[in-house]
Amino acid sequence: MKILTKQIKEKLVDNHKQQNGEKEFKAVVKLFNPTGIGTWYLSELDEETNNAFGLCCLHEKELGYVNLDELLEFKGQLGLGIERDRFFKINKYTLDECMSL
Repeated sequence: MKILTKQIKEKLVDNHKQQNGEKEFKAVVKLFNPTGIGTWYLSELDEETNNAFGLCCLHEKELGYVNLDELLEFKGQLGLGIERDRFFKINKYTLDECMSL
């Protein structure tokens, strides 16, 4: 499965282009580590650097940036990589709401 569909990537990039430092976008995609800790709710993507902004849930939940290239390189137990939650609803939850999911 592709980690980002064309529709998801276009929405993430569009949100990044619209960002002026004051806007809050809803989560577009949820990525997760199927064999351990790590969940990312992403709302923006800088296409040039491949850095995405969103809620990163590792040992603690915090807003910040993550590089998608690094996520794609990650291999957990049994060699499984980061996956996309196919059932996550695009633009349904704010990043604050994702903190309680």
